Amino acid sequence: NNKTNGVTPRRWLLLANPGLAELISSQIGLEWITDLDQLRRLEPVATDRAFQEKFLQVKRQNKDNLRRHIYDYCRVKVDPDGMFDVQTKRIHQYKRQLLNVMHIIHQYLALVEDGIEPAVPKTYIFAGKAAPGYWAAKQIIKLINNVAEVVNRDSRTKFLLKVVFIPDYRVSLAQKLIPAADLSEQISTAGKEASGTGNMKFALNGALTIGTYDGANIEILEQVGEENIYMFGLKVEDIAALRQQGPYDPYAYIKASPALGRVLQALREDRFCPEEPGLFYWLYDNFIKYGGEYYHLADFDSYVAAQARAAGEFRDRALWARKAIINVARLGLFSSDRSIREYAEEIWQLQSLA
Repeated sequence: NNKTNGVTPRRWLLLANPGLAELISSQIGLEWITDLDQLRRLEPVATDRAFQEKFLQVKRQNKDNLRRHIYDYCRVKVDPDGMFDVQTKRIHQYKRQLLNVMHIIHQYLALVEDGIEPAVPKTYIFAGKAAPGYWAAKQIIKLINNVAEVVNRDSRTKFLLKVVFIPDYRVSLAQKLIPAADLSEQISTAGKEASGTGNMKFALNGALTIGTYDGANIEILEQVGEENIYMFGLKVEDIAALRQQGPYDPYAYIKASPALGRVLQALREDRFCPEEPGLFYWLYDNFIKYGGEYYHLADFDSYVAAQARAAGEFRDRALWARKAIINVARLGLFSSDRSIREYAEEIWQLQSLA
């Protein structure tokens, strides 16, 4: 017997995002605080231009608050009018922060070598911690910071690309990050994530999800609708089929994707570690010699395409606002109140006194 996880709306909306909580309450009253299904009553105003503007103003204020925090702690200036693309979670190879960084490198190389600007100015924001003994996870943190240093110092990127790793991830920081996110990175390898709740918190605060068919992403997809989420990549059954076909062939993916090949070559050539030659060669070696347990190469092109779709739609304020509001309106299922009630009634056989 299993139950879908949930998050408490009192902390992750009412407390963490008072501007949005006040806007919601002004439209539908206060009942949503203890009955998250009431958020469905927001759907009729998802297309209302006046409500959309108020919604976007709340998001803009949250982004400005995070902008100040980023400057105070990281001394990086970011543009709150661009897209905030956020990945905050434990650093692990299956959660694929590395896939996110590979896309950033792709965008950076396209900009500085090909003159192709991003569809919208983007700030990529990371936060999370690695287990003390997890060497690969620590190296991924190092890579993120090295890429950030190169990208942020390059005058050619201007405000078109910024990369930030915010240190000391904790609940109080999450309460600043989650309300400010435009795009929520939920990109774990299909079949690896048991459930997760970060994706629920982001969507509840009006971030659109870019995600794989893994964990609670699938349930969010079912709730918000395929048109209001950016899904990509292999499914569990696709991975099973690949494994049955025979040995993993990384060169097939590299041959099919010049963009992927260029990203891997940049890692191999010390572009992001000129003073520490060979620092990231293990990544290239890992992809080429030791197989693809986490399918970074297989999902790369699909991920790039999903990112392009999200960036293109972000340029349309009304379209993005409608999608974000619908995400908020349809997240009632993911309340911890519902989770606990189902445990009580269907597993513990308890009667409610309320």
